This record gives sequence, structure tokens and C-alpha cells, in this order.
Amino acid sequence: MRIVKILLVALVVVALAPYVIAPFYRTGHPVSTLMAWRSLRGAPMHREWIDLAAMSPSLLRSVVAAEDAHFCKHHGIDWGALREAIDDAREDGTAFRGASTITQQVAKNLFLWQGGGWVRKGIEAWYTLLIELLWPKTRILEVYANIAEFGDGIYGAQAASRSYWRKDANRLSLAESARLAAVLPSPRRYSVARPGPFVQRRANWIQRQVRQIGGPAYLDTLD
Repeated sequence: MRIVKILLVALVVVALAPYVIAPFYRTGHPVSTLMAWRSLRGAPMHREWIDLAAMSPSLLRSVVAAEDAHFCKHHGIDWGALREAIDDAREDGTAFRGASTITQQVAKNLFLWQGGGWVRKGIEAWYTLLIELLWPKTRILEVYANIAEFGDGIYGAQAASRSYWRKDANRLSLAESARLAAVLPSPRRYSVARPGPFVQRRANWIQRQVRQIGGPAYLDTLD
């Protein structure tokens, strides 16, 4: 019975915690669980927060094009992309992967732990839907662009822009923005400074996708 009570309490905490925590993150400069863990270990870290208006529109569009093309249309979970990922996994026999929206990544990076598992995915979905309910799209994108890792210990667009090009994130070109977005699937495996064939191909693809989703005015649709 004691174990059952502990599990019930844990379930209640998991269910209610988002209502307590998420509203506080509508403003301010939150840190991700990766940043917190890195800080606890005393590992070097470069992070500079900047507001959405101080970021290059090309960077924001590159991130959306690379990570979540339907960001402005869905409500946290892209069910179409999720079904496609499941079908692909069934067809080729590989493990299920991909299909995480920007909002899902924000939920995971801010509140949860890294790694897979259906338990974490379930909790992540709960946080995701609440974030979409409580935050505007512009805030979700602003937080994502500031907590995403663009290299080992390099967090956020401003830190990445200064580290790789010695300039502010509002001055990034489309090519530079696309290269940053290209490493997001695995920023410790792929390099912005020394892009290999995969990063180069992906960056070129991202630039084409950015041109398809529209110019800077595209960001106005996020409000």
C-alpha cells in the first residue's frame, strides 16, 4: 500500500506541477535542465539571453524551417508528423524517433530530463499542451532560441553568434543562420565551425525551406 500511495502522490505532483511552474516562465530568462546540470558539474558554459526582437529574422525562420515547419499552425504537437514518424519506424524496423515540435523541445529542455522513454514522452506532452495554452508562440520561440545548444556548452543564439562569428545575433546572415540550425539535431556531434558534408547539405536545404515559408513578415503570423 505504501508504494501505491507514493505512486499516487508522484502522479498528482506530475499532473499539477505544470500549472504551478509554467506560468512563471512566461517572462524572465529560464535555464534548461542541461544548463543546470552543467553548472552543477562546474563545466564551462557560454550563455547570453537576448529578446526575440534582437535576433535576426533569418535565424528564427531557419530554426522553424529546420525543426518545426508547422510551428505556427499546430497547438504543441504535430500529429501529422507524429503519425509519419511512427509509420516510418514500422516500415524500416528502426526505433521511433523525430517528430518533436519546438514546443515539445522547450518542455523537455526546461522541465524534464534528456533521453527517451514513454514515461518522459507522456509527461512532455502534458507540459507541451499547457505551454501552448499559457504562452504566445513568440515566447515559445524566444525561449527555444535562447536555450537551444549550438555546440558543446554554447547555449542560445547570441552565445552561438558571438562564439562562431564574433557578432550579435541580429546581424546573422541567412547562410550563417542556416548553419546554426543545421546542427540542432545533435550539436555535440556536428560542428558549426567545421561543418562536414551533412551540415553543409542540411544548411543548404534549410535555406531553401526558409525561402518557401516566406520573408520576415512570416514571424508576424506567430502572435
